[in-house]
Amino acid sequence: MKIYDELVERGLIAQVTDEKEIRELIDNGKAVFYIGFDPTADSLHVGHFMALCLMKRLQMAGNKPIALLGGGTGMIGDPSGKTDMRKMLTKEDIDHNIECFKKQMSRFIDFSDGKALMVNNADWLLNLNYIDVLREVGACFSVNKMLTAECYKQRMERGLSFLEFNYMIMQSYDFYKLYTDYGCNMQFGGDDQWSNMLGGTELIRKKLGKDAYAMTITLLLNSEGKKMGKTEKGAVWLDAEKTSPYEFFQYWRNVADADVMKCIKMLTFLPLEQIREMEGWEGAQLNKAKEILAYELTSLVHGKEEAEKALEAAKQLFGGAGVSGDMPTTQIPAEMIVDGKVALTDALVICKLCPSKREARTNITGGGISVNDEKITDPGAMIEIGEFAIIKKGKKNYHKITK
Repeated sequence: MKIYDELVERGLIAQVTDEKEIRELIDNGKAVFYIGFDPTADSLHVGHFMALCLMKRLQMAGNKPIALLGGGTGMIGDPSGKTDMRKMLTKEDIDHNIECFKKQMSRFIDFSDGKALMVNNADWLLNLNYIDVLREVGACFSVNKMLTAECYKQRMERGLSFLEFNYMIMQSYDFYKLYTDYGCNMQFGGDDQWSNMLGGTELIRKKLGKDAYAMTITLLLNSEGKKMGKTEKGAVWLDAEKTSPYEFFQYWRNVADADVMKCIKMLTFLPLEQIREMEGWEGAQLNKAKEILAYELTSLVHGKEEAEKALEAAKQLFGGAGVSGDMPTTQIPAEMIVDGKVALTDALVICKLCPSKREARTNITGGGISVNDEKITDPGAMIEIGEFAIIKKGKKNYHKITK
């Protein structure tokens, strides 16, 4: 199967322009494509995961990825999918985040010997003369047309800043620069980026004429990615310091039954023949599918050794064979321990299973908390630690506490 058809069968492609030409480039390893990453945090997260896997797939098929780091656009902020203007980051914060992104991306993409590029749009955006932008780039955009874009319509009622309004122009200029300076002939992005991406394609053709033939493709990156990576404790990060390999494994092990095969198709590198055989799985077989998903993705992000540890920890926990040291663990401060016991509300807050004692009490009285498999409903309960104790919140969140 050619790579383009594989992307279609895996459910990755949402919309394209110029499908015949895009298929030919991708299938023959002639695509030089980019995906942008705005450095809004010091780690990539599960929402970026599909994009990284896509870049890896296409590189394996002989195509050349460009990872565009948004050192410039990150200072503006993309209004797509946002209800409010996001926090403004300092240049120092953005530069730090970019360095973190570079290390993580290198686990997925081979940047050696020019097989892929990593560029920062701050290199051209931050030194632009504003008047030149208005004359050379702004003249190519219709405000009326921009206001029909979904990314702007969603924000009009709540208020859209002029700063954010310029994001489409900046992103379009990115594609123009990558096309002219690096031979980038294709751009990829989430389906909520469609308007921004079309702007880039149109800018190239208006500035350089009909012979300039840049192409656009959008995936189910953001629409699906937004459903992924969110838990009661916050985002699921690719940085092991922010989300441990065990927690990462458990996140995927606990995906909904309806989503497991979709995730296996989109995110793993298992052969499609094997995946087709799994599509009819039901009941206990779905749990096996979730285990396969969790193992494959943990191995991809954290390596096989950590994936094996997480798998063994999960088997011990759910199989009743004991408790692994790879489970998230917190040592309770000595001053909070009285006669070997700690207040359950304090333990929940310290473990970050609950953000406050008030919420901890609500979860306890609501029957959502167990300690060593025993449900606790008394918000004033003191729990025995012993060598350790296992706190369970809801059906999926486990945490080990020690003295």
